[in-house]
Amino acid sequence: MKVGILTGGGDVPGLNPAIRAVTLRAAKEGHSVLGIRKGWMGLLDLDTENPDSVERYTLPLTPDNTRKIERTGGTFLHTARVNPISVNKDDLPWFIAEGDRIRGEGETFDCTPHVIKNLERLGVDVLIPIGGEDTLGYASHLHREGFPIVSIPKTMDNDVYGTDFCIGFSTAVTRSVEYISQLRTSTGSHERIGVVELFGRSSGETSLVSAYLAGVDRAVISEVPFDAEHLANLLMEDKHANPSNYCMMTISEGASEIGGKVVEHGQADAFGHRKLGGVGQETAARIEKLTGEKTLFQSLGYLMRSGAPDGLDTMVAKTFANCALDLIDAGTFGRMVALREGRYTHVEGDMPLMGEKKVDVEALYDPKNYVPRVRHGLGLPMFMY
Repeated sequence: MKVGILTGGGDVPGLNPAIRAVTLRAAKEGHSVLGIRKGWMGLLDLDTENPDSVERYTLPLTPDNTRKIERTGGTFLHTARVNPISVNKDDLPWFIAEGDRIRGEGETFDCTPHVIKNLERLGVDVLIPIGGEDTLGYASHLHREGFPIVSIPKTMDNDVYGTDFCIGFSTAVTRSVEYISQLRTSTGSHERIGVVELFGRSSGETSLVSAYLAGVDRAVISEVPFDAEHLANLLMEDKHANPSNYCMMTISEGASEIGGKVVEHGQADAFGHRKLGGVGQETAARIEKLTGEKTLFQSLGYLMRSGAPDGLDTMVAKTFANCALDLIDAGTFGRMVALREGRYTHVEGDMPLMGEKKVDVEALYDPKNYVPRVRHGLGLPMFMY
């Protein structure tokens, strides 16, 4: 059997260990593995009649050429944000036959027939896409159109519906805690209010968990619109209660003030998402105006997803990879591997599209005081979610 594998969307630590684990397991069982470069772009822009194109967008994977990749972050296969189901007319590769593209709304095309033909021409029997909601959403569409897939969830803000844990989340939190701790020295030295913005579009888990572990004073999350004046008053209480006369807060990039909007900018990507970022800086400016105190603002941004994976992300990535091969060996397709209540399992491949994964505010957050609230630990699964 020939197993295809690709990574889509944002990079996270843990992708390379998953790629390596798939390659090793497949080789031991007599399967071959073909890496698809640049995510769905690799299958959209691939011209199988052109050897240069095949070399550009595919790479046969072996135990030898993946030997060192698990030691590093990012993705060895590279990635892109491309949605083959909605390709703008101007981005349509010239060589795609009219019969292999379906006109959508306006000037967009669904190029799934072309993608499936490319996979078949490459001899791929089953595809393992690794990604978040958007990447895996298209994967489920591909499966409904008749091509076998087994998906692996990754996203640094841990928001794929259907699994308690996604590759990349642990390292993102680990990095955030480290940098928050380091920022205390400057924040305390200048007696300021530290405002740290973390990735997190619709889920505030990174802000909540990082705040919980780093012991910051307040945490604003995507799920709960905040009152800037009330937040400023709480922070001033925290600052005055600290012998070093400073305080710290985290805020999700997807957070918004009561009655306000999420801060977005730029053009929407292929999946309809505009870039987030800026709410932390705006909130810091509001706090300065309301309190007369100086703030220290820092957006961790890509630092959260950079570098090698931590031990937990490495372990989950490798085990997810082996779970995917278990399903392939059993001939079970159209599934997504998952962690649920501390156990490895699998769910429907459509699961990422069936809902939004959000923080359980009632159980884990105090929305009046903007602090994590883990009242009871007994009986909770390891990841609490």
